[in-house]
Amino acid sequence: MLNKGKTITIKQYSPEWPRIFRDLAFRLRSAIGLVALRIDHIGSTSLPGLAAKPIIDIQISVVAFDPMEPCRRPLEALGFQYRDRNPERTKRYFKEPDGMEERTHIHVHRAGSFSEQFPLLFRDYMRCHATAASEYAQLKYQLAEQYREDRIGYTEAKEAFIWDVMRRADKWAQDIGWHPGPSDA
Repeated sequence: MLNKGKTITIKQYSPEWPRIFRDLAFRLRSAIGLVALRIDHIGSTSLPGLAAKPIIDIQISVVAFDPMEPCRRPLEALGFQYRDRNPERTKRYFKEPDGMEERTHIHVHRAGSFSEQFPLLFRDYMRCHATAASEYAQLKYQLAEQYREDRIGYTEAKEAFIWDVMRRADKWAQDIGWHPGPSDA
């Protein structure tokens, strides 16, 4: 399945990405309040120096998905659309309305769940392991060329690398007693 018209573009790291996250996180925290136990910058734009698609991934951790309205209404008021057809049942997903430039993906996960911990561990491991981050950047450039207009293919082709990193990250986490630090916002 191709997502025509959405060419995968990998860009060199931008020091603007953390600022964009902080600005969005402030707006999100103001709108959602304590419904969000955590608001974290995840994904490739959260890794200093790493080339990435210029899309800010934000994870919001909540106690439970039901009721979703206390989280959904404020996000929609900020202009994000709830994607109820997202196939991942362990998260709720929001992004800009169709037709707008894609800049932000918001992933809502249950606090303490595997789905919440996974991107935090991946991020923290990659921040501490420059060689793995460099390998990831090289892979992303290669796959962006190979799957230029096929986001699903691009994402699936990264899976083996990501799971290999997570195997190493799990060992690292056990060795150092890793746990997520404080929320980014």
